[in-house]
Formats: sequence, structure tokens, C-alpha cells
Amino acid sequence: MSRSSRRTDLATGYVLHHRPYRDTSRILEVFTREHGRLTLFARAVRGPAARLAPVLQPFQPLLLSWRGRGEAAQLTGAERAAAAAALPTAAVLSAFYLNELLLKLTTRHDPQPELYDHYHATLEVLRGGAPLAAALRLFEKRLLEGLGYGLDLKSEAPSGRRIEAAGWYVFRPGEGLVGVSAEREGALCGASLLALAAERLEEPRPLEDARRLLGAAIAACLEGRPLSTRAVARAVRREAAP
Repeated sequence: MSRSSRRTDLATGYVLHHRPYRDTSRILEVFTREHGRLTLFARAVRGPAARLAPVLQPFQPLLLSWRGRGEAAQLTGAERAAAAAALPTAAVLSAFYLNELLLKLTTRHDPQPELYDHYHATLEVLRGGAPLAAALRLFEKRLLEGLGYGLDLKSEAPSGRRIEAAGWYVFRPGEGLVGVSAEREGALCGASLLALAAERLEEPRPLEDARRLLGAAIAACLEGRPLSTRAVARAVRREAAP
């Protein structure tokens, strides 16, 4: 990759979202390994004669080139970085959920190569047909860590006492995990917290506790902003219910 103040060539990245712009162009939100998330204007990429239309698709690893900096950079080229199989149909909504989290929680022009690698690896896991719930929970955990809001899953707040497998805890945004005397509604099992810390989510109870804990932590980061993909997922579940 070569880079000057005006041009960047062959940056590894993904398209997170695109929307139409004028007659034949698009505005792309992309997530790149070395430059973070940024907006690119892509001209003449819509319509039957648009050469780049089939390339600029979500979930495909790309090599992106652009000219300019700031919020007015122009896409100058795109090609596939590697062959990548299509996602299984059952995993597509989950992959869009990952994209929405990145769009709403990352900052433009803030390179986060480790988070990019986690995103790439999670897509590969989804592509391989692995269980969705565990893959999503681990990405949520790593996303929070990358944003500087990682959860302390081994110590109780504010005492610093070690999380015990047999203990029960509640999560308080901005504070952390607080011990409670016994199991109650909303309490998280200590064994589940330790399993999440070790990234071992094979059993139903740790998976469910991880879903509730990480959901609460992400909701605090979103500060009331809704996630469209969650609403779609709820609607799908309602339609599928007998």
C-alpha cells in the first residue's frame, strides 16, 4: 500500500453500508484495517454497466483505493482481496448486526487493526456455519474491549474481590459487576462470567448470561440509540412463532 496526503492505494477493508447518491453514485461507509472507519464517495457504481457494482458488496474482503482525505474522499478503485464464499442465509442478519455495531460505536478515522481482525475472523466463523450466538457474543466482548469499555469479568466492583463460580452478580453500567447474596431475577452466575472471560460459551446458561450482560453493556454505549437489526430479528422471531 502506498499513501500520500492525497491518495491511498490498496487498503484492506470491508463495505459496512452504502446508500444511493445522485443518479449513478453511492456513498460508502467502509471499515479498513489501517485507517479505521471512513466515508467514501463512489462515482458511477450503479446501473447495469457499472463495473464495480458486484465488487462493492458487504462481507467481502476488499482492497480499496481512494483520493483525498477527511469526509470528501473519492473512491478510485476496488478489487476483491481474496475469494470469499457467500454467507449462509441464516447468518446474514447476524453479519448485518456486526456492521451496525461498527457503524454506531466506532469513530471515523480511528484505526483499530485488532478490532478489524476480530470482525474479519467473526465473518469467517459465520461463513463456516458455526453456531451464531457464541460468535456474536465473542465479537461483542472484543468490540467493547476495543472501544475501551471492556468488562472486568474476574473482579467484583468496587471491592475487587475475585468473581466466584458459585456466586451471583448484577451488572451496573459505569460501575461493573456487583455481588448479590443469592440468585434473583436478572442475576448472572459467576460460572457464566468466568466462562465468558475464558471465551468458552458452549453451554446454554453461560450463553444466555453473556447475551444479557453484553447487551446491557452495549446499550449503555449506545446511549439510547436503537439497533435496527435487533428490531428486524424480533420481527422475524414473531413471524416464525406458531
